[in-house]
Amino acid sequence: MSPPSRRLQTKPVITCLKTFLISYSLIFWFTGVILLAVGVWGKVSLETFISLASEESTNAPYVLIGTGATIIIFGLFGCFATCRGSTWMLKLYAMFLTLVFLAELVAGVSGFIFRHEIKAKLGTAYKNAVKSYNGTDTSSSAVDAIQRTLQCCGVKSYSDWNETAYFKDNGIPASCCKTSANCSPETLKDLNKAANEVYTRGCFTLVTSVMEGNLGIIAGISFGIAFFQLIGIFLACCLSRYITNNQYEMV
Repeated sequence: MSPPSRRLQTKPVITCLKTFLISYSLIFWFTGVILLAVGVWGKVSLETFISLASEESTNAPYVLIGTGATIIIFGLFGCFATCRGSTWMLKLYAMFLTLVFLAELVAGVSGFIFRHEIKAKLGTAYKNAVKSYNGTDTSSSAVDAIQRTLQCCGVKSYSDWNETAYFKDNGIPASCCKTSANCSPETLKDLNKAANEVYTRGCFTLVTSVMEGNLGIIAGISFGIAFFQLIGIFLACCLSRYITNNQYEMV
């Protein structure tokens, strides 16, 4: 056992470390809630964009949801481990934070490095989706959603639809209309008449800009949260070491 004087000097340090680590764990828990919310939002709002670049639905929102839920659980575990002063729990918590740090660092680097490649792939996929548009399949639904959301039409302009097979039978898709009440089938089949009733700017630039902007934000958030884990790792390791070295007994 350590001398009483040393124990008296150690107790305030451990109390201080516990306070900081509990505060950190609560913030860490809150980041899990944010990731969970972003995952749900991404599933509802952003999957339309990403689905164009893949034949199947993207798993990215589910990854965010799963990561957020896991962080919420381990954030609470970190608070419990700190209150108990259990060294093995603190070490396990530090190991988990290390894994999260590495995963988020890799995600951030990948998003930053491949953002232009993903942007180009999405742009090409959008062009192909417009060319093969039939109004019924998944890619056509994605095109409709993008045109309504971004208030655009076609690839470079609304006139691009004139080069598609869909236009010959149906005209410009109704998703290009500014106001659906003013878009009759006859109007949509005539480019001159449609010019006043549909969005005239193309979607290609908007789609790629939105994707590149989101990738930049995701990469920045990933880097920020990743380096935030280093604080938790440091605090958990320091507290565990102090408790072990000084044989501190929790009351």
